[in-house]
Amino acid sequence: MSVDTLFVGWDVGGWNCDSNANSRDALVVLDQARNLLGRPWRGNLRVAINEAGNTREWVQTLLRYCEVDLHDDCPPVVMAIDTPLAFSQPFLELISGRGAAGDIGNSAANPYLFRYTEHFLFRHGLKPLSAVKDMIGSQATKGMHVLARFAPEVAATGVWCNGSALTAFEAYPSACKSSTRVRELLQKYRTESALTQGEAWDIAGFGFGIDHEDKRDALLCALVAWSFHSQPDGLCFPGSGVPRGEGWIFVPEDALGGRGE
Repeated sequence: MSVDTLFVGWDVGGWNCDSNANSRDALVVLDQARNLLGRPWRGNLRVAINEAGNTREWVQTLLRYCEVDLHDDCPPVVMAIDTPLAFSQPFLELISGRGAAGDIGNSAANPYLFRYTEHFLFRHGLKPLSAVKDMIGSQATKGMHVLARFAPEVAATGVWCNGSALTAFEAYPSACKSSTRVRELLQKYRTESALTQGEAWDIAGFGFGIDHEDKRDALLCALVAWSFHSQPDGLCFPGSGVPRGEGWIFVPEDALGGRGE
C-alpha cells in the first residue's frame, strides 16, 4: 500500500489503563479519502511509548497495532490527540516559583485550572475539562510525554511536529458532537440500518470495528486530523493573542456557540 499522508486519531487513556474497562488508549487510522485502514485498536500504549526509539518506530508501532500494512513505507502522519497537551502559563509560573496570579474567581475563570484555549471554548458554550482538576492529569502527561519524545518541535501555536514525519495537535471529540459538518462525515462509518434511525453517536450504530466509545472518539479525532490537513477552513485556529506555549484545542468552527470576546 502506498499513501501520501495518514490521519491518526488517538483517544488517550491513563498511564496504567490496562485494566480500566471504561477508558483506555484507542487508535483509528484514515487515509486521504477518509477510508478507515486496518482495524481500530484499544489498549494501553505505555509499553509502545517506552520501547519506541524514535518517531519512525513510534508511528510504525501505531500502524502495526491497527493492522495497517504499508510494506515498510512510513508516510507523513497527522495525529489529533484527545488530551490536554500543555498547561496554562500562570500554572507553570506558580509551580516553578515565579509568582502567583491575581485574585481567583469562579472555576471557569481560574487561570491555574484552564488555559486560554479552554477559556475561549467556555465563552462559546463548550465545557472542556481541566488537566489540573478533572482527574485527567495522567492522560495529559502521557500525551505531553509523547510530544516531547516524538514531536518536539513547535510548528505553530498548538501544533507540534518532527519535520514532516509527524504533525500532532489537540482535538476535543465532545465538541464534534455539535458540529453538523462532522456529523455528515461520520455517516461513512455507520451501519446501513443506523443511517436513518437512532442517535448519531450511539456505538451500536457504527461498523468498521468501532465498538467502544474510546474508538468512536479516536475516529472523531482522526476526522479532525483529516480536516486539519484537507479542509482547514472548517476548524477554528488560534489567533495572535494565544500564548504560544499553552497549545490550542482544534474544534470545528460550526461547533462553537455565540462568539465570545
